[in-house]
Amino acid sequence: MSKYKCIIFDCDGVLVDSESIAIGVLVEMANALGANFDKQQSVGNLKGKSLKACMNLISERIKKPLPDSFEPDYRINTFKAFTENIKPITGIESVIKKLKMPFCVASSGPENKIRLNLDLTGLLPYFDGNIFSCYTIQKWKPEPDVYLWAAKIMGFKPNECLVIEDSVSGVKAAKKGGFDVYGYTEHDYKNELKGLANKTFDSMHKFFEVLE
Repeated sequence: MSKYKCIIFDCDGVLVDSESIAIGVLVEMANALGANFDKQQSVGNLKGKSLKACMNLISERIKKPLPDSFEPDYRINTFKAFTENIKPITGIESVIKKLKMPFCVASSGPENKIRLNLDLTGLLPYFDGNIFSCYTIQKWKPEPDVYLWAAKIMGFKPNECLVIEDSVSGVKAAKKGGFDVYGYTEHDYKNELKGLANKTFDSMHKFFEVLE
């Protein structure tokens, strides 16, 4: 039996395979403004960062403010790309179906994006009512607020919850809030999570093997 009473999943890169899609759109838009980003390097450099942080990086790169239309255009472009290309993380639905404890999702993305991607991948019915967005509280990882909020609403203390994350900022957020956190490393291209997270695993098929 697990020592944990609740699982808190990150969304992008943990439930849905969306990060390469979103970063691809971001790089394309940034390069149209003269940023000259390399897409492959950008996946590692931008992964897990808030959109605001990414936009600041682009602005610094092109040495001028981004147009006011950048964020709404990004949302339109990514939603279209998600609709055409997004898939669930391999094995995640099987994990969710087998879980014997409460679970939820806590993500840096806006709630409409979380809902869209969960709906497109068939996962929304498992999480409807248990979705926590950084945008709702206006606090972003690596601050722990979204995880603390999720745990409180779910009815558990941080030490009773396990967070599943795939980014450095997410792992740091969970640790800062007093949570144990397992790093999902299928797309950890720089091997950054080992030693930072309590445990790491590279396939959802191994989830119950590593669960304490």
